Amino acid sequence: MTRIIWDKGFEKSYRQRIRILPAVRNEFFYALELFAEDPFHPALRTHPLTGPLEGLWAFSCTSDIRVIFQFIRKTEVLLVDIGSHEEVY
Repeated sequence: MTRIIWDKGFEKSYRQRIRILPAVRNEFFYALELFAEDPFHPALRTHPLTGPLEGLWAFSCTSDIRVIFQFIRKTEVLLVDIGSHEEVY
């Protein structure tokens, strides 16, 4: 199982962009459960980022909501940002 750490910036983004939307919040926690079990589950469409975000990774919660994260160790990740495709990239 993957250990998940919420960065302070992630917590702020979550409060501002996701917590206020109940349907999206439920999708986020479902995706987070999948991610904790298998970060590369096909439903998450996990992929490495390029350009200014190189070294970070992303997975999808919904068709538009993405979570940006960084692998710290093989079984530990730091969540960095969450929001729509436009907000996080």
